[in-house]
Amino acid sequence: MAARELHTRWIDGAMLETLSAQARASARRRRNLNFHPTDDFPSNRLLNAIEPDSYIPPHCHLEATKDETLFVLKGTIGVLLFDGAGAVLDQRVLRAGSDCVGIDIVHGTIHSLVALLPGTVAFEAKAGPFVPRTAGELPGFAPAEGSPDAQAYLAWMHARFD
Repeated sequence: MAARELHTRWIDGAMLETLSAQARASARRRRNLNFHPTDDFPSNRLLNAIEPDSYIPPHCHLEATKDETLFVLKGTIGVLLFDGAGAVLDQRVLRAGSDCVGIDIVHGTIHSLVALLPGTVAFEAKAGPFVPRTAGELPGFAPAEGSPDAQAYLAWMHARFD
């Protein structure tokens, strides 16, 4: 990733709507807006716009420095925490403006997120540098993103919050 000019930005409704529109137009149905200047920066801070039909496979971050903190700024996210065999250990709804707006996920915790409303946007922070997920961070119980079974698994995750 090329370095970008550093500047102060307001995180407002217009920014969230622009990012949500980009997510709706994206094949993956989600879009990040990074605040960190480069992928190798020691702190990753970003907005993540997620649409309800975006499949985020269950995964974990194995490095001890990769605890992940997430706050919902707009919309609603269902969070699922799994054991290594795919059983749901815990789940919770995070909703902007509610009594539960975020989660701090300890490294090694298998988790997934589902947007429960269109236009959902979260703020995410974790230690950098950005490193793509490794095979060891993707448990074998869930289908890979883009696989034929992914949409059925996403529907199962959504049904947990009906």
